[in-house]
Amino acid sequence: MRPEQPTIVVDADACPVKSEIGETAKKMSVRVLMVASHDHRLTPQEGVEIVQVDRSNQSVDLYIVNRIARGDILVTQDFGLACIAIGKGAIVLSPRGEQYTDENIDYLMERRHENAKRRRAGGRSRGPKAMSDADRDRFQQKLTKVLRGEQENHNV
Repeated sequence: MRPEQPTIVVDADACPVKSEIGETAKKMSVRVLMVASHDHRLTPQEGVEIVQVDRSNQSVDLYIVNRIARGDILVTQDFGLACIAIGKGAIVLSPRGEQYTDENIDYLMERRHENAKRRRAGGRSRGPKAMSDADRDRFQQKLTKVLRGEQENHNV
C-alpha cells in the first residue's frame, strides 16, 4: 500500500457509480471529493466532501486539475481530463472500472476525435451502452484493488 492514503476525486456531473465509490471509500477509510456543477444535485454521504462549481463547461475539470495530486484516484469518463490527471501522476478509472494509462489514452483520444469528425460530417456514432450491474461490480472491484495497491496496468 502507498505510504499516504490517496483521495478519490470524482468528476461527478454524470458519474453513474457515486454510491459505489462512497461505499468502497467508507469501508477502506479513504477520503472522497466529488466535484459537480450547480446543475447537478449530489446526495450527501458520510465521508464524502461535495464541491459544487459554476456551470461553465470546464469548471469541474479545472477545479479537479488544480487539486488532484500524484497517487490520487480520479473517476471520470472525460478522456481529456484523464490525460491531464495521468500526467500529474494520478490513477484514472472509468465508471466501468477500466483504467486509463499512458499506454491507452492516446488511442482513446484519437478515437474520440475521429467520432467527432464523423458526427460533424453528418455521420452517426453509437453512444455508450447502459450501465449494468456487472459494470458496477467490475468498477467496485477495480477501485478496491487500486486502493489496496493491487493495481495492474489493464488497457481499456
